[in-house]
Amino acid sequence: MAEARSRPSGGGGLAVAVATLGPVGRMPGAPGTWGSLAALLAAPWCFTPLPIGARVGVLCLVLVLGAWTAGRAEKALGGKDPGCVVVDELLGQWTAFAPFHLAGWTRAMPLEMLALFVLFRIFDILKPWPIRQVERTVPGGFGIMLDDLLAGLLAAGAYALLRPLV
Repeated sequence: MAEARSRPSGGGGLAVAVATLGPVGRMPGAPGTWGSLAALLAAPWCFTPLPIGARVGVLCLVLVLGAWTAGRAEKALGGKDPGCVVVDELLGQWTAFAPFHLAGWTRAMPLEMLALFVLFRIFDILKPWPIRQVERTVPGGFGIMLDDLLAGLLAAGAYALLRPLV
């Protein structure tokens, strides 16, 4: 990931604010982890209580809005996939949480959510195939968003496979 300016240079202020989830993407250290943590903390109130159809709708909305804002932020900040853009972590983390209903969970389950948080971060950081391939080949905002969507899907799948073993 290329180093990018932390302030927009010529427009895109609102798009950058959405793409960085406000101040979250500008927190020191590891902005991707901060973005995932923000998604984890918001999920029990804004995402996991929803029925699966509504969750899918929210994910589609975050994907489209996130791709647009991330693409605008990439241009405004002057770098490919700027680290401060964390709307993709919101999409990926909530994708990992989306199949809660399949496990019969009717509310947010803290240990399960923590496990999914860790699995998502592992897949997002290590970027196994096909995640890295998507990151390298899909340009712009959709490229920023889709690799995290895949990381979320892989985290959910890995959790589904590992859960019976615990």
